[in-house]
Amino acid sequence: MGDQDESRSSSFPMGKTAQERGLPYVPERYVIPISHRASLTPEVATVPTIDFGKLKQGSDEERTTVIQEIRTACRQLGYFQVINHGIHQSVLDGALAVASEFFELPGSEKAKLMCNDVHKPVRYGTSFKDGVDNIQFWRVFLKHYAHPLENWIDAWPNNPPSYRETMGEYCREVMKLSLEITSVITESLGIGPAYLTKKMENGMQVITVIGYPPCPRPEMALGLPPHSDYSCFTIVLQSFHGLEVMDVEDGKWKLIPQLETALQVHMGDHFEVLSNGFYKSVVHRATLNSERTRISIASLHSLGIDEKMKPADELVSEEQPCKYRVSSFRDFLNFLERNDIAEGNSFLNSLKR
Repeated sequence: MGDQDESRSSSFPMGKTAQERGLPYVPERYVIPISHRASLTPEVATVPTIDFGKLKQGSDEERTTVIQEIRTACRQLGYFQVINHGIHQSVLDGALAVASEFFELPGSEKAKLMCNDVHKPVRYGTSFKDGVDNIQFWRVFLKHYAHPLENWIDAWPNNPPSYRETMGEYCREVMKLSLEITSVITESLGIGPAYLTKKMENGMQVITVIGYPPCPRPEMALGLPPHSDYSCFTIVLQSFHGLEVMDVEDGKWKLIPQLETALQVHMGDHFEVLSNGFYKSVVHRATLNSERTRISIASLHSLGIDEKMKPADELVSEEQPCKYRVSSFRDFLNFLERNDIAEGNSFLNSLKR
């Protein structure tokens, strides 16, 4: 009993966290204040479904309709899901399977990649700053840069043996999709489909592979706290539901339902900046369950690490003055290094004028 009492109040370094050890209780360090806890029976969000097939093969009228649907979704919600996106289901399934294999490796193998340095291009971790955060989160993750793929893939894990090939194929396909998404979003903003094409082709793709192990009291903890992504946008593949978004109209947390074959797209901070606040960076969090591990693969897309994002000149006027300061991906990393996201510190808020 003494060991359990001690671990309830202590911090948990990587390799010895509650979720990695499968503790049968939720230690005090993981407990979320009651007012911030997730419901076990949440409301379900209505998620706009965008048919990318109509963008590629539909009539001009259908294409115009889809562009308007994206504009409405980005303006009102900050998220949507895409179907007929062109990525074969076997590629999606393979990425989820090899991610699960990685998390099932012995701790000694994953420990080779353990690192708290947010600037590292390849690292394994659990919370944000393990053993340091006031509140820790019930997750494990592998984060690695992925574009250009040939620059980074040799630094990825070589165990499981198929990881590089399988996840690499997924990253290539998602990168192609991201350029199509960039084009239609900037077109929907009225600044043209080629506005960011070159910069995004030379930009960053950061893959965060996350496992949310079963939690004995899922209502007491979170996998990730409320936050928005620094990126232009994030493409999310998940094994089953558990992601919640903040409804900007009523302030309620709502569950993103799982739609077979679909990929989620979330607006990030830098596209809110680009749009001068017209589009919304969605605030979201990860909830837990008590039965099985949920896998989520987030592909974050942004400009180059030192390329500054600013509001588009076309969207700034006397009536709509510039609302955000310029910033880069590196600026975000520096912010993350200095601030505790779990305590409500927001990169986006730091950019607002």
